[in-house]
Amino acid sequence: MFERPASGECAVLVHLDLGVKADKEELDEFKLLAVSAGAEVAAFVRGSRKTPDRRLFIGKGKAEEIKAIIAAEEAELVVFNHSLSPSQERNLEREFQCRVVDRTGLILDIFAQRARTFEGKLQVELAQLRHLSTRLVRGWTHLERQKGGIGLRGPGETQLETDRRLLGKRISLLKQRLEKVATQREQGRKGRSKAMVPTVSLVGYTNAGKSTLFNRITQSEVYAADQLFATLDPTLRRLELPGEGAVVLADTVGFISHLPHELVAAFRSTLQETTSADLLLHLIDAASPQRTRCIAEVNDVLRQIGAHQVPQIEIYNKIDLMDEGQPRIERDESGAVRRIWLSAQTGAGIEQLAEVLAEFFHQEHIRHTLHLSATDGRLHAQLYELGEVYSDHARDDGGWEMDVELPIRHYEQLIGQDERLTKRLLATVQQAP
Repeated sequence: MFERPASGECAVLVHLDLGVKADKEELDEFKLLAVSAGAEVAAFVRGSRKTPDRRLFIGKGKAEEIKAIIAAEEAELVVFNHSLSPSQERNLEREFQCRVVDRTGLILDIFAQRARTFEGKLQVELAQLRHLSTRLVRGWTHLERQKGGIGLRGPGETQLETDRRLLGKRISLLKQRLEKVATQREQGRKGRSKAMVPTVSLVGYTNAGKSTLFNRITQSEVYAADQLFATLDPTLRRLELPGEGAVVLADTVGFISHLPHELVAAFRSTLQETTSADLLLHLIDAASPQRTRCIAEVNDVLRQIGAHQVPQIEIYNKIDLMDEGQPRIERDESGAVRRIWLSAQTGAGIEQLAEVLAEFFHQEHIRHTLHLSATDGRLHAQLYELGEVYSDHARDDGGWEMDVELPIRHYEQLIGQDERLTKRLLATVQQAP
């Protein structure tokens, strides 16, 4: 249903300034989106209006200008840097006699190319079908006719109704499959929670360097490239922090301004890795003149998915592209880390990041002497995994006497497992020196 040509398509890009003039960086991002989708940009048409035209979005004069460019450049595609209504898209296709794609359709196309895993492909197809379901009118006259004739006699519904029904069935099937995947992800999160392994999620504007940083600190080989949406499918890796044990680091899809709602809805199970994280590392392109806008866009998406209350540390990346960029740590009035300046490409500042993560997850440790019975073998093993054992003596009755120090969060989870153990721990606890 979503076949694409093997080669690039000659495209005309269109942007209208609606009351506010767009800056150069915003227009460059739009052009980069088109190139990322495989388009060969033949022309970039700009205009300005107070409000969009209800029929064509652009004015009649601008439409004639674009038609002339299409004919001169033999363009096959017109891409708008705006969201078009289904009727506007249909009217523009009739006017230009070629395909018209809005910003949402363009981003969906890029996602379709980047999806590599089974889950990613399901999510993209669901987003595409939801978008397509509002655009079945498209202007094809046969969709409005009653089915009939040899081989076409049906139950009396129009072709348009048939297409909508088939789309509805496919969307329901995709939702069911994604629910199974979401259940599997939730089981994985519960398993990490049960094992008391915290999760750190990398978030940020697309092409901010998340995958490069992910590879740098986890020694992985996740696909990373200087292009929009190089990462689509989330990747999880275990990361050992100095003196604090392990955390799980998640590399997630990048955000962008005017992110289509279809994508946010379809990728909700993937984005759950962000909402359930213990800490967000918000990656920012420090060398970008639009970094303030990008920060606002990312925080807006985090609000949409309910992750705005998760603790966040800003990571200003790409300091190697700045004239006087030096790795450093910035703290707030209370001494908590707010920003880290580093370069994922060169590795400058990576050691400070590891120290900051260890500092964030460091909690007060408690030290206590435990008297375990012979039936507490499982707990005996857990204490070696979760804490530091200073002494461990076997008793004559088959039990153990242990001097153990462990983080408070591990201690609290252990005492919730067994009422008898809770009483013994509470009776013998003493603050670590």
